Amino acid sequence: MSPPAQAEVLVVGAGLAGLSAATRLAASGCDVHVLEAGRHAGGRLATERIDGFVVDRGFQVLNTGYPRAADLDLDALQLGWFERGAVVRVDGRAYRVVDPRHRPLALPALLTAPLGGVREKAALAAFSVLRGYGPVSALQRSPERTAEQALRSAGVGDAALERFLRPFLAGVLLESDLATSSHYLDLLWRSFVRGAIGLPAGGMQAVGEQLAGRLDGERLHLGTPVHTVAPGAVSVGGSTLRAEAVVVATDPATAARLLTTVTASAPREVTTHYHVLPGSPWPSPLIVLGQPDGRLVNSVVLTDAQPRYSPDGRALVASSSLARTAERDVREEVARAHDVTSGDLDHLTTITVTGAQPAAVPPLRLRSPVDLGDGVYVCGDHRDTPSIQGAMASGARAARAVLRRLRPSRL
Repeated sequence: MSPPAQAEVLVVGAGLAGLSAATRLAASGCDVHVLEAGRHAGGRLATERIDGFVVDRGFQVLNTGYPRAADLDLDALQLGWFERGAVVRVDGRAYRVVDPRHRPLALPALLTAPLGGVREKAALAAFSVLRGYGPVSALQRSPERTAEQALRSAGVGDAALERFLRPFLAGVLLESDLATSSHYLDLLWRSFVRGAIGLPAGGMQAVGEQLAGRLDGERLHLGTPVHTVAPGAVSVGGSTLRAEAVVVATDPATAARLLTTVTASAPREVTTHYHVLPGSPWPSPLIVLGQPDGRLVNSVVLTDAQPRYSPDGRALVASSSLARTAERDVREEVARAHDVTSGDLDHLTTITVTGAQPAAVPPLRLRSPVDLGDGVYVCGDHRDTPSIQGAMASGARAARAVLRRLRPSRL
């Protein structure tokens, strides 16, 4: 169905930010329509099926420690869970580093893992407790520095930093220098301490589809690219659509093109290689971290956490690098990560995601303005933090800003 020539609110983009805004506006009685250039809801959360396997657009997970995860029906997503921790490989040996709060029997292995001495491990535990359970306001008042400076200042030590924290965080931040703001690191680490990490049975795209399902079907217009935005109007094809409010909820580059007052970009990228194994080599779902001299930041058997990613019980492996690597460049490294031979690996596909997420370097601007004036609004993870949390939080803020203008009695 074509979008109407006149609506109360037009939302440009059906990613998590746009859907978070649109569902709130619709629930408040607004006549809202969402215009999406692509063919699916969810934006960068995209999933396809290849030879029966569920393949996400790059290795992505849902962190229930994000406050905005409460907006989702987690049970309906049928999440499969990773263990809290990781596999660290040193001199060819694999060490399982697991959160002892949830697996107390893993404590002896943690204490003997090659991540520094007792003092360094105690420093990492203290860092986690403070970020996980201290007041957010106190964390945000602390001096801002880079993530690496904050970790070194906390006393975690070189072994823990290089063997565990750097590769683990590089897979999340999509940068290995740990130049990200310590204020964002604090919020991110808090979510890992407090939450669990899972994969929906239908792939990560199911998160966006769940939000889209809360809108009447005729209000979501896929395959509808917007060419220009102005106060009270957007152009679609050769037509001009009118609205009292326009919310631009696109990727950063498109937002900057449509709104001349917005400066935003997503410089981080990641390449993920998907392989199939006859079965999993691991007893439980843990991510395997890359080594300092390797190309990979991590490799993980996705089907250990979410068996429904496989059509027939074989194991699906995702291995990610921050550089654009060819599969032949990392094949042996993937095999070593999982203690298999390269001949065991059946290459399924390789996906490079450009514009994967914005950078969050100091000084971090949390909650950048979403109300640009004249009935034009903007949201996306570039307005908050580069994460699912940031996208959904900014969408919620944009919805509240629109309601202050159109439905002040509903706030």
